[in-house]
Amino acid sequence: MIGEFGADKVTVAIDVDQNESLPSGYEVYIDGGRTATGADAVEWAKKVDGFGVPVILPTSKAGDGAKTGFDLSVIKAMADACSATIVASGGAGKPEHFYDAVEAGATVLLAASVFHFHMIDIGELKEYLRSRRLNVK
Repeated sequence: MIGEFGADKVTVAIDVDQNESLPSGYEVYIDGGRTATGADAVEWAKKVDGFGVPVILPTSKAGDGAKTGFDLSVIKAMADACSATIVASGGAGKPEHFYDAVEAGATVLLAASVFHFHMIDIGELKEYLRSRRLNVK
């Protein structure tokens, strides 16, 4: 796939949930987060990173839509283990959550409902992140 489309066109999304029996404490889920695979999420991220995937998008089942913040430990674990860009996804509820995700190792920030329902203004979020000395496009 990477050879056909080019690495710059590929992002791998990984749905994860906590599973303390796995080395990283996170398990990969498939089928829209409905089916556990038994695979360690950080090991899977390392595997796809080794294939040359440039962007990995982990989404925590527990945090997605909760607006309690991104799952910082999975972001940090994947950022520490991979050379790929890590996208923070699932859980943003206030501007500080975006900053915390960057501090954990995310370099791309994703959110949906907080923008769709006008809970956070995109311009104000960008200004907040700039005030924290982050480079925002």
